[in-house]
Amino acid sequence: MKNSPDRKSQPELIEIGAVDIQEAKPYKLDNGVPVYYINSGFQDLVKVELLFLNRTFDPTNGLLHSATNRMLGEGTSKHNAQQLADGVDYYGAFYETEENADYCTVNLYTLNKHLESTLPYLREMITDAVFPESELGVYKQNNKQRLIVENEKVGSLARRKFNEILFGNKHPYGFYVEPTDFDKLNRSVLQTYHKQQYLSNHCVIIVSGMIGEGTLSLLNKFFGDKNWSGAQATPFAVAEMNYTGDKKQFIAKEGAVQSAIRIGRRLFNRNHPDYPGMAVLNTVLGGYFGSRLMSNIREDKGYTYGIGSALVSMKQEGYFFISTEVGADVTIPALTEIYKEIDLLKTELVDEEELEMVRNYMRGTFIKGIESAFHLADRFRSLHLHGLGYDYYQKYLEKVRTIQPEEIKALANKYLDSSMFYELVVGRK
Repeated sequence: MKNSPDRKSQPELIEIGAVDIQEAKPYKLDNGVPVYYINSGFQDLVKVELLFLNRTFDPTNGLLHSATNRMLGEGTSKHNAQQLADGVDYYGAFYETEENADYCTVNLYTLNKHLESTLPYLREMITDAVFPESELGVYKQNNKQRLIVENEKVGSLARRKFNEILFGNKHPYGFYVEPTDFDKLNRSVLQTYHKQQYLSNHCVIIVSGMIGEGTLSLLNKFFGDKNWSGAQATPFAVAEMNYTGDKKQFIAKEGAVQSAIRIGRRLFNRNHPDYPGMAVLNTVLGGYFGSRLMSNIREDKGYTYGIGSALVSMKQEGYFFISTEVGADVTIPALTEIYKEIDLLKTELVDEEELEMVRNYMRGTFIKGIESAFHLADRFRSLHLHGLGYDYYQKYLEKVRTIQPEEIKALANKYLDSSMFYELVVGRK
């Protein structure tokens, strides 16, 4: 067969040089709502993302912002939940919500030719949600039951408890959800929060895909008026990160065949100058399938199916953690090997072959992360939330390309101090 690929010879290695990242362009609706648009792609699709930073956090009702966001599509004064879903489905479109401790988004995916027909539904959800009692009851019951089931899993318990250990239960980053928290939700508090949160002077729109003048005009038609404005946005009340418990903790889960392990510490977010270097260090340790933790604890020792480490960057702060689930009988040996790998990074230089593998992996992953309009929108959102410009990504890639073993060792000694780590094990005694 002509033009078939040569599968017997290794492809030529080509170093990734400077990366040209398509930047989001600014636009402003008539009412002042900032729009950032990325015109890219070959399919007649568009994604409209409405982003609202969380303005408040009440630790006595910590599910309020996520519940409000998820309930937006459960009914308006004109349509019930089924009618909203059917209306959007009819055009082959769909919407989704996303929530975390920093922000909430509502995203619409649609063909451009149906944008004018689907945006009214998005407008209704944002400005006219009524939070019906019946739908709220279903939401509370389903999610409460789901949480009760999740609490039987050591991994789920470890994930939520570890965030509480790092940030404290009164902080949105560390809020530990209990099944009874769903009982605190009622229609009145959701309606009040909705009126404070989903306002034009608190909204940023990110639109990506095939963008034309018609796209921006339609956004202005449905979201550019002043009828959904409100009082000037109040700044987010930063809660205290107040955890003062033991550095090493164990949660007994009788009958568990595996132990969930989390080790880590609070750290900085991507605004910090050491973040790119720490990203390389993290990848060497546990950030990809060929990492040291995977090679040792999965491939060599066979203690786990998977183990990894990560840097998490949030608006106010960040953290570093190692996570795995191991057989209950090898919990202690696994912990020993984890700390051994950390110590090796602090005492020995990473060899050039391993470092080049990590460099190539990170650069390739970055390229994959900007291959579509929707990926570019995600990259832009991250920059926007951290108040960074596109030059951040060029500096990040340059650090990945040029970092030397001595710098990785220095970063390990600076930030992987075991006395700063919290260690959590959930499993059977």
